[in-house]
Amino acid sequence: MTARAAEGISALDLARRAVQLARRAGAEQCDAIVVTGSESTVAVRLGEVEKLIEAGSLGLGLRVIIGGRTAVCSTSDLTPAALEQFAAETVELAAISAPDEFAGLPDPSLFGRPADAAALGLYDERIEALSTDEKIRLALAAEAAAFAADTRITNTDGASLSTHVGEVALVNSLGFEGSYPATSISLAVEAIADDAEGKKRNGYWFSAERSLSRLVDPEEVGRTAARRAVDQLGARKPATTRVPVVFEPMMAVSLLRHLAGCATGDALYRGATFLAGREGQPLASPLVTIVDDPRLPGRFGTRPFDGEGVATRRNVLVETGTFRGFLFDCYTARRLGRTTTGSASRSLESAPSPSSSNLVLEPGSLAPGKILTGVPEGLYVTALMGAGFNPATGDYSRGAAGFWIENGQLAYPVTEVNISGNLAAMLADIDAVGSDLTWFGSAAAPTVRIREMTVSGR
Repeated sequence: MTARAAEGISALDLARRAVQLARRAGAEQCDAIVVTGSESTVAVRLGEVEKLIEAGSLGLGLRVIIGGRTAVCSTSDLTPAALEQFAAETVELAAISAPDEFAGLPDPSLFGRPADAAALGLYDERIEALSTDEKIRLALAAEAAAFAADTRITNTDGASLSTHVGEVALVNSLGFEGSYPATSISLAVEAIADDAEGKKRNGYWFSAERSLSRLVDPEEVGRTAARRAVDQLGARKPATTRVPVVFEPMMAVSLLRHLAGCATGDALYRGATFLAGREGQPLASPLVTIVDDPRLPGRFGTRPFDGEGVATRRNVLVETGTFRGFLFDCYTARRLGRTTTGSASRSLESAPSPSSSNLVLEPGSLAPGKILTGVPEGLYVTALMGAGFNPATGDYSRGAAGFWIENGQLAYPVTEVNISGNLAAMLADIDAVGSDLTWFGSAAAPTVRIREMTVSGR
């Protein structure tokens, strides 16, 4: 079912071997993560296959700690002799690095139970069994649906379908051993319509899931991409003003990600977050509850243990408007006198650091149409551009496109506007939360309305 590492050796066995070799070379503490994978991407355009990629990957990351001195290295050469040399060299690097009193592995009492992985829906054998022809068929169906949806769709940037089948294994020198299989599949389409002035209006849509059964039908992905392109025909700039701003679910997810990036122990100890000192205090509207939950079955950010082997858990970031706290790994927790929240993320090349898993802005009871009904004039946001967010202050300014709202209805498309405010004030000014919770990869949100923001146009 799961990918094997090399020459019949499992990913878990490779991680064990790396830890044994590092300990033998002089490591006081160490852990090893092994990630295996088989990836494929099919890209089609104008009914023809443009790209077909199939690749396998196998890598190991080793963290060594000696007297608070840490080194993290990675390798893809896992032959016995190469792995032994790699472990010894990582130990040598740790010995000459700067000491840090907060470095160290988790307390064993915090370790997760690897057996939990089976109930979390991380693997779908149907994805592993998909043939190349089936993948091509799904991508072609999505693009064809975009063309068929509206005669004004004159071109596309193509459709692509990607799959991943792999395994993650983690072992440390304090006794933790765990692994789990993981699959994913994603389908994306970008449709193009021609405006009367010759401008190209692009519409993009996608679906990304861990299981094939949850993937949105290819035809629906294509139709949605076409609609989003056609909806922007004739877009114009409104006058600069202050009005209510409604974020569709995908755009509301972007607000979640901004907040989550500020709600980590790493941002807190570096003084790079506007949330410092606000734990237990009102932050957002009472309508807002935001959770980070790595235990949701079958979701992109789901995992039985974190990047350090700590048991994962549901963490509440905002509860009915009150900011409840930060996400920590072991290192940032020690620096700040806190406890890890099981939120360590890990790559082969870097030490663990805290991050979100499955972010959810919990839905309200209002249908999206009812949210618009309460807006005499405003902006409905369907696209955001640029990176105009300052996590230290919360200041927010981004390019946007969408629709102008008049008398509770979408009146006409708008483009090349800028919306600005402060994330704390924006969260506090949320006065409507929709019932239309929608997932986008590892985050989900419904439609939300912010009472007032500055919209800069002509």
